[in-house]
Amino acid sequence: VDLGVLAEEISTQLKPYIHHRTTKRPFVVLKMAVTLDGRTAAPDGTSMWITGETARKRVQQLRAESDAVLVGAGTVRIDDPQLTVRDVEGESPRRIVLGNVSDSARVNPCTQWHGSLVDLLDELGSQDVLQLLVEGGPTVAAAFHRENLINQYIFHLAPALAGGNDSLPVFENSGIATMSQLWRGQIVSSQQLGDDLELILEPNSAKQESKQ
Repeated sequence: VDLGVLAEEISTQLKPYIHHRTTKRPFVVLKMAVTLDGRTAAPDGTSMWITGETARKRVQQLRAESDAVLVGAGTVRIDDPQLTVRDVEGESPRRIVLGNVSDSARVNPCTQWHGSLVDLLDELGSQDVLQLLVEGGPTVAAAFHRENLINQYIFHLAPALAGGNDSLPVFENSGIATMSQLWRGQIVSSQQLGDDLELILEPNSAKQESKQ
């Protein structure tokens, strides 16, 4: 047994618990499937499927590791996801939607949230939600990113190109004005998922604080 590798795995598994104990909020993980030219959906909003089966199975694992999963109402209207755990062991997480959903949506039963993101995290933290997986589109992703609420970014990079200017970016309406505002993170892990590549980043706290 490689004790160094084992210690690293334990440290990774404890991150949500330690974060919750320290902040009283869940550890927020953003997962996005992205093309090589940085697009997450077609102009009509469709995003199924950018990545292959192996990456999608990895998403099932991420859900099983999380206490709650969150999307926006737009994702529910366009993709009608179930957000459940399938094909891997583990329980399905609690489902949260920012906005209203119809009674016939497959995401039901779910929590429909209309307040601020900070209040949501405080509420979930008080309910002992240790990890929140955010699977929303570019509007939801941008909202969490803009408020510096994301603790870990997981990008599934597909060997695909969307082309043009109309396809949706990772973050909507939250770009920088000058290069001095560039967000930088640290790559903490990477792995091949079939034809796709998984990159896991965490905020570079020291650099981010110097910009605030």
